[in-house]
Amino acid sequence: MNIQSVLDALRSPYVLLDTKRTIRAISLSDYLAENFDLWNDEFQQLVDRAMEEKKVKFHPVTLQDNSELLVQCNPVLENGQVAGVLCIFGGAFYADAELDEFWNMSLDLKTIFESSYDVIYVSDGMGVTLRVSSACEEIWGKKPEELVGRSVFELEEEGIYRPSVTRLVLESREKVRVIQKTKTGRTLLVVGTPVKDKNGNIVRVINASRDITEIGKLREELQTMKEMMERYKQEISRLRLHENSSSSKLIYRSVEMEKVVDQAQKIAGFDTTVLITGESGVGKEVVASLIHEWSDRSKQPFVKINCGAIPESLLESELFGYEPGAFTGAQKKGKIGLFELANHGTLFLDEIAELPLTLQVKLLRVLQEKEIRRIGGLRSIPVDVRLIAATNRNLEQLVEEGAFREDLYYRLNVFPIRIPPLRKRVEDIPLLVHHFAVKFNERYGLNKSFSVEAIAELQKKPWKGNVRELQNLVERLIITSDEPVIRVKDVNHFAAGEELSPIEMKIHREIPLKEAVEVAEKAMLEFAKKKYETTSDMARALQVDQSTISRKLRKYSL
Repeated sequence: MNIQSVLDALRSPYVLLDTKRTIRAISLSDYLAENFDLWNDEFQQLVDRAMEEKKVKFHPVTLQDNSELLVQCNPVLENGQVAGVLCIFGGAFYADAELDEFWNMSLDLKTIFESSYDVIYVSDGMGVTLRVSSACEEIWGKKPEELVGRSVFELEEEGIYRPSVTRLVLESREKVRVIQKTKTGRTLLVVGTPVKDKNGNIVRVINASRDITEIGKLREELQTMKEMMERYKQEISRLRLHENSSSSKLIYRSVEMEKVVDQAQKIAGFDTTVLITGESGVGKEVVASLIHEWSDRSKQPFVKINCGAIPESLLESELFGYEPGAFTGAQKKGKIGLFELANHGTLFLDEIAELPLTLQVKLLRVLQEKEIRRIGGLRSIPVDVRLIAATNRNLEQLVEEGAFREDLYYRLNVFPIRIPPLRKRVEDIPLLVHHFAVKFNERYGLNKSFSVEAIAELQKKPWKGNVRELQNLVERLIITSDEPVIRVKDVNHFAAGEELSPIEMKIHREIPLKEAVEVAEKAMLEFAKKKYETTSDMARALQVDQSTISRKLRKYSL
């Protein structure tokens, strides 16, 4: 059987060309011969592709009357080499019902291809681009004709898109889903799907690319908004807590105190031990109470004790309690200690540096074992207590001197909070002065205020006693000043270092004698506490028992 016999059997028009484009055989109708130019660029490109790729190419070509004709270019191989191309023509005016159906289907697919929200990218089994929807120009900055016929490997190297999803599909031989970056700065979600023949060979790779650049931006903006909302939520929570439970306790505007409050807030939700340090009068107890109020234990007891205000002989029984008949003078029913009272709550140990070494050992055991034993008792009692300790002394130095146990120090110093002295945060002074002025005006039925100059003068003072010293001075000035407005001269009357008799005051109105006695008593204790370091020295100076001093200090929260 020769080739002419094969050609004669064809029902459709045809042209047989050799590799030099010489016509070796032809069968065209008069209409086709008049309306179709065999040497037009569109047809010649189709012939070239069929010979170069050694594959059948099927594509519509345009006639001179603007109608379209379907052409199938079949490479003719001899010994594995291309010897020519057999082009078979078919179209609407030649087609039967099946070809009409195919043509309509092709038109539908082309419409879908171009109108799809995703960019469709079709490659052959070698990675050569066959078809791309027109949206590619906006996505990759290239027109379809600039991509068709080119290898995806070359386009990837040029950075048109990265990574090449077609390459990944050809390498894995499976469906691939990736995020792709384009040279135009776009972000695409690309799904690559392999199309295989009956032998399992990949003959097509179809990619659907969706532009998610705006989605990514929206996601980033949403994440930013979420972070902002979370910060606002935390700030509102902090302000609400500050307003509801602590507005009368902590007055500040300085950055330094803002950091202290932030630390207290962060640690409040964790049951770790906290060590608050700072000079006397800076507000360590206030911060401790805030940590308790902001914690999950806020509904449970907040128990506080000043380790330096209670005699050593009584401190152990105060902390741990005792059994009936444990020692002479003990209550018949015994007594529970502060650890038991604070169970499920918070225990605040102020002036922890004053705790005797013998009790330091017992405290360390409580922290480690979570249980206590009363004086004279034989059984251990489990306790669930969060411990907050405070001191105005340098515990590290005391450890070096052997006056404080090193193991206890590290047990307490899990989360340290350092409160700066008032002289380091003078911007807090105006707020504090106003707060204390309102407080003492209400207490004593007065209506006095501070001039701007007077407050500025107060900001120049060293405040060795910090907030407590400022509070005491404001109280004195409210009581003793003759004018409704307290001025610089009034402030300077109580210059730093000047020893003022604590009961040197003028009476501006009638008040109950009991209240007057308490005012004088509190002022005397404040004066003595500044002058003497221990309660024993204060007791000797004021000629009373040490237990009386301790009791009075607790009464006035000193």
